[in-house]
Amino acid sequence: MPAKSKAQQKAAGAALSAKRGDTKVGDLQGASKQMYDSMSEDELEDYASTDLDGLPDHVDEDDS
Repeated sequence: MPAKSKAQQKAAGAALSAKRGDTKVGDLQGASKQMYDSMSEDELEDYASTDLDGLPDHVDEDDS
């Protein structure tokens, strides 16, 4: 499933980096911390690899 906003794609990238051990888990906050805890590396890869063209900066949770 692709990311629905640039913010979601960025958060997934941060969480993926921590899953792979490239950054510290303690540096995560907000959505990226929640994604790290609840998603697999494959799921995070799908979100993080979303093309940013045409994505809004943010999407309300009610719209997702």
